Amino acid sequence: MPQPRDESVIGVNMELNENARIDTSQVEDRRGSGGGAGMGIPIPIGGGRGGIIGIVIAVLVALVGGGFGLNAAIDGGEQGDNTALEQRCAADDALQQLDCRNTLYVNSIQAYWRRALPEAFGEQYRPSKTIFFSQRVNTRCGAADSGVGPFYCPADHQVYIDLTFYRVLADQLGAAGEFAQPYVLAHEYGHHVQNLLGTEAQMRRQQQRDPGNANTLSVRLELQADCYAGAWAKNATGTADETGEKLFKSISEQDISQAIDAAEKIGDDAISERANRPVNPEEFTHGSSAQRKRWFTQGYSTGDPKSCDTFGGSI
Repeated sequence: MPQPRDESVIGVNMELNENARIDTSQVEDRRGSGGGAGMGIPIPIGGGRGGIIGIVIAVLVALVGGGFGLNAAIDGGEQGDNTALEQRCAADDALQQLDCRNTLYVNSIQAYWRRALPEAFGEQYRPSKTIFFSQRVNTRCGAADSGVGPFYCPADHQVYIDLTFYRVLADQLGAAGEFAQPYVLAHEYGHHVQNLLGTEAQMRRQQQRDPGNANTLSVRLELQADCYAGAWAKNATGTADETGEKLFKSISEQDISQAIDAAEKIGDDAISERANRPVNPEEFTHGSSAQRKRWFTQGYSTGDPKSCDTFGGSI
């Protein structure tokens, strides 16, 4: 599938390494596969947040929701075809292509966690594929459409994204910086790390035991994923391809500001204000703009995922 050049890459400070190999085996390209029939993912928005108006608000509420609580018995059953993606990402202008750049971001995030997970937590990292889809996709968590935004499915250990989401993020949510894109992916891989460590399952059990605090527990999970994203961002310039070639040449403070801006734009209070709804902290599921900024910054300033204990104290 031909992909247009993404002009948002021009004029940013982040510099990718054109000599690095983009490993397309870490993604699966299902764009054009037609998706699947059936009901879309029921967005876990908490009590009293129904009647969402429009795709923008749906994306805002569902962003990085992870597809938790869905029917894990459903098998996605779809297969991607990476042939065209492989050809584009081997071309001289690969880094001008949105899908190839995002594949490189995935490579960097997973390279970081292959080292950081055993160092920080004594656990081996198990890779997760990112699925590129268009409009609709089947997963082991159920069927989803583009309106839910990027998500992680714990049942199949995979990240899902319709890359057109970035246009929504930039044009309608106001987070236009290029580094917002790897932040979104790094957050989703933060959920994968939580799944590998058992954090997500433990949190779900707590929610069942204490349903009155279900939203607060969800916020803590999401803020930890933001913190993990910050830890990756601090270490991203140290990540390399399989030959040892660095994936990033540089990441600037402006780039980090773009990630923080994206985190703030998708805070629960910002969501409510954009939807012209009252801001009610009891309904938060992902955290306020200030909380999301705080925890991404915590991960970035320390560069240490062990500093991301959002369950151990105040948030």
